Amino acid sequence: MAKTPKSAKSDRQAVIDEIRKKQKGAEKRRGFAIVGVCAVIALLIIGAAAYGPLKDKWDERAYSDVALDEIGAAADTCQKVTTVSAEGSGDHVPETQQVTYDHSPPAFGSHWNAIGSPAPFERKFYTKEDRPELESLVHNLEHGYNIIWYDDTIAKDGDAMDELRAIAAKYQGTGNFRQKVIVAPFTAEDDKESGGEFPKDTHVAFTHWSVGGAGETDTTKQVGVWQYCGDVSGAAFEKFTLDYPYLDSPEPNVQ
Repeated sequence: MAKTPKSAKSDRQAVIDEIRKKQKGAEKRRGFAIVGVCAVIALLIIGAAAYGPLKDKWDERAYSDVALDEIGAAADTCQKVTTVSAEGSGDHVPETQQVTYDHSPPAFGSHWNAIGSPAPFERKFYTKEDRPELESLVHNLEHGYNIIWYDDTIAKDGDAMDELRAIAAKYQGTGNFRQKVIVAPFTAEDDKESGGEFPKDTHVAFTHWSVGGAGETDTTKQVGVWQYCGDVSGAAFEKFTLDYPYLDSPEPNVQ
């Protein structure tokens, strides 16, 4: 058999080496591309996660110089205040027990007395994803909080949510019990476990647990207080908190 000349072997080896070199280069570039794409995806994920809170803060700033009574609709978007004789003060049930409330949203009743109940004083605004259970928030009502509840319709309205966040921001801080305010959703799922939907054409509700006036000790005078509104109204809520301050509650002097 004839032998392949050394020069021919060298030429073929050079071709093979060149092919391998190009393959390695292509693989290296492909690796860099994959890393680059992953980095971009990671940045997009981080950016998306940060966008929501940053936007919320930015939107709040837009209302920083706006008076509470100028946020949202006029007070006449709300119906007249209604009350129902209340019970359940001091009626603490185990955290494993779910309470069925007769009204949507609740303004009084049995409630949890475990870790995380009531909801923390420093937190003023909640969404569906992080809202405490109703049994915890009723405990807040017992302590004199005024709660703004919003339904699924409001939750889908970006402008209305900005207004609610702006109202909550007016009560930021823990230095004064007059800041006992919480804004929280009342969902379709809550409707099924309570008294049903809000009254027709209303999407916001204020609630308070009143003892019949600050310092009143006759428990028969306790009432749950509601005011339903068609839209967000800082003016209506401001009046509600003045009419039903934290001192007018079963346990006003605790957070």
